[in-house]
Amino acid sequence: MPYSSSLTDEEWIILEPLLPQILPIKKQTRPPNWTKRELLDGIFYQLKNGCNWEDLPCIPAPLLDGILALQAVAG
Repeated sequence: MPYSSSLTDEEWIILEPLLPQILPIKKQTRPPNWTKRELLDGIFYQLKNGCNWEDLPCIPAPLLDGILALQAVAG
């Protein structure tokens, strides 16, 4: 099941023909592990959802509690 950040078929139909214009031409030495659509879906997922907790810099607990409280108030 695709994520809400995944490209729809209609979006892919528009975007796919544009990729050769923006991607560099390179010699193909082996089959790719992922399709261009899968790569773009991964990029869009990361942009929409941000980073993992493990990737955040070390933040003291009281500061993190304050940040979370501000986010809760802001909605």
